[in-house]
Amino acid sequence: MSSSTPSAWMRQARKIGPLGLIVLLHIAFFWALQSGLVHQVTSAVPKEVIATFIVPQKAPEPAPPKAEPAPPKVVQTVKKNIAPPPIPVTQAPAPTAITAPPQPPQPAEPAPPVAAAPAPAPAAPPGPVLPKQITSGIEYIEPPRVNYPATSKRMGEEGVVQFKVTVNTSGRAEKVEIIKSSGYPRLDDEARRAVMRAVYKPYIEDGRAIVVATTGSIAFKLNS
Repeated sequence: MSSSTPSAWMRQARKIGPLGLIVLLHIAFFWALQSGLVHQVTSAVPKEVIATFIVPQKAPEPAPPKAEPAPPKVVQTVKKNIAPPPIPVTQAPAPTAITAPPQPPQPAEPAPPVAAAPAPAPAAPPGPVLPKQITSGIEYIEPPRVNYPATSKRMGEEGVVQFKVTVNTSGRAEKVEIIKSSGYPRLDDEARRAVMRAVYKPYIEDGRAIVVATTGSIAFKLNS
């Protein structure tokens, strides 16, 4: 019973609500008539309505354009060059002459030292001593040992090689020059090697050994 009662009341209120509103409006209207509010409203409405029509005014016509004034005349003006009045020139006073004080006498410059005499140039070193050329008197301690080149034997090369040898104080050959070739480079080279390997007896002159140069020859000949 407690849960169904409120819902029934709400349904009943929904049915009665519009009717109650109408009844309230009627009651309010009758009360207004009795209190004179309707009469005041009707008396406030004006009885005559005056309508006025506004006619649009015509736009004023534009004034005619005014004539432009004539341009002013240009008057050329001539400028006169007026020279400025001459400015009087006054001579400036001459500058006061300044005299420099006398300078003290300068001490006499010392005489330049006398250049020393140049030292004598050192003596040139003695040139190499040229070997004395001899034609005889040279002796062998170990004579040249010539090996006949095998290729020269096979090719049948023969000839005589003339040479010049320089022997030092120790009895060794310093240089060997071929004076006349055998015609075959292999024979010339073998002769030079044999002379360089030989040992010579030093050449004595005035009790001391000197460098000498002498000539000789080596013959290459095959046995037939």
